[in-house]
Amino acid sequence: MATGYLEILRARHAFRLLTGTLVGRLPNATAAIALVLFVRAEGGGYGLAGALAAVYGVANAVGQPVLGRLVDLHGQPRVQLPAALLSALAMAVFAFCGTDPLPLAYAAVGAAGLFTPPLEGGLRALWPSVLGRQEQVHTAYAMDAVAQEVMFTVGPLLVTLCVWVWDERAALLVLNLLGVLGALSVAVAPPSRAWRSAPREAHWLGALRSPGLLALLGAFLFVGIALGSITVASVSYADGHGGDVVYGWLMAGLGLGALVGGSVYGARRWSGVPERRLRVLVALLAVCYLPLMLRPGAVAMVALSVVSGVFLAPCIACAFVLVDRHAPGGTVTEAFSWLVTTFTVGASVGTGVAGPVVEAGGTLWGFAVPGAAGAVSLLVLGATGRVLAAPAWGGVVAASSENDPNRAAEPRFSSGDRA
Repeated sequence: MATGYLEILRARHAFRLLTGTLVGRLPNATAAIALVLFVRAEGGGYGLAGALAAVYGVANAVGQPVLGRLVDLHGQPRVQLPAALLSALAMAVFAFCGTDPLPLAYAAVGAAGLFTPPLEGGLRALWPSVLGRQEQVHTAYAMDAVAQEVMFTVGPLLVTLCVWVWDERAALLVLNLLGVLGALSVAVAPPSRAWRSAPREAHWLGALRSPGLLALLGAFLFVGIALGSITVASVSYADGHGGDVVYGWLMAGLGLGALVGGSVYGARRWSGVPERRLRVLVALLAVCYLPLMLRPGAVAMVALSVVSGVFLAPCIACAFVLVDRHAPGGTVTEAFSWLVTTFTVGASVGTGVAGPVVEAGGTLWGFAVPGAAGAVSLLVLGATGRVLAAPAWGGVVAASSENDPNRAAEPRFSSGDRA
C-alpha cells in the first residue's frame, strides 16, 4: 500500500515540499482551538471566543482565493512568504494585546486569517513539476489528503502540549512561528522558485469562469456542510454518553477513517474517468453517514464514526484531479484555493445549520444532516455531469487524460517550470 507513496516521497524536493506545507499550515489548522483557549485564559467567554474564531475563518475564506490569484500572477515566493509573515505578525499582536481593546483584537485576528498563505493550493500546483511521471500526480493528491488528516490530528495535540509546557499565549506564538518556518522552507525550495503559471487570459472572474469548476465547488459546498454538521451532532451525542472524552474519540475516529480510506485509495490505480469515480465516492460518503443516526453505545458509535470518514479523503483527492482539469490556464493555484474556501465555508454553514436542527429535533436529526448534505452533493454532481465531463481548458492534455484514466490532467506550465 505504501509503495506508491514512498516512490513519490523519494522524488527530489517532494518530502521537503510536503512537510514544509504541512508545518506552514499549522497556524490555520489549530486556529480555532488556540483562539478559544487563549480567550478563555484571558477571562473572555465562549461567545467572544467563537466570534473571534468566526472572524478568522471568514477572513481566511476570503483571503485564500485572492492570494491564490496573486501566486498565479507573481509566483510563489513573492506571495507565500510575505503573507505568512503578515499573518504571524497579526496573530502576535493579538497574543500580546489580548482582547482589550476589542476592536484591535478583531482586526488582528481578521488580518491573521486574511493573510494565511495559500500553501495548500500552492503544493498541488507544484506536484506536476516535481514528479517525473504524470500518473503519479493522482497518488500525490491522495497522499496530500491523507497528510492533512494527520495534521488536523496532531495540530490540536501540539496546542495542548504548548499550553502544558508554557501557556496559551506561547501556543499562539510558537505555532505561528512554525508556520513561518514552514512557509519559508517551501518558498525557497527550487521548484517553488522556478514555478511559473501558464499564460492566462485577463478576466475578472479568474478561475471562476470555468463552468466545471463552479459545478465542483457547488458539490463540495455540501460535502463541507456534511462534515461541519457532524461536529455539532457529535457534541450533542457526547453530552449524553460520556462528555468531552467521547466527543474526542468520535472526532479521532472520523480522522482515522479518512486516513485509512485515503491511504487505500492513493495506493491503487483506478480505472474509469475521475468524474464518474467522484460520483461513486460521494454516494458512498453519503451512505456511510446514515448509520450514525442509529446512535448506539459509545464504543459502537466510535466505530461508526471511523466508517463515516472512510470516503472523505478519497473524495477530496479525486476532486483535486478535477480542479486541475477544469482550471483555466494560469489559474491553477487560485482554483485549488477556491476549493479550500468552499469546503471551509460549507463546514461553517453545516455547523450553523446543525445547531438549530439538534435543538429542534435532537441528536437523531442532527446526524441526518450529513447524510442529506451528501445526497444533495451527489445530485449536484449528477445534474452537472455533462459540464464536468467536458473540460473547457486543457486541450490535448485533458483529452489524453480521458483515454488514460490513471493520468491526472497536467497543468499548463511553461518549459521553464520544471526544476
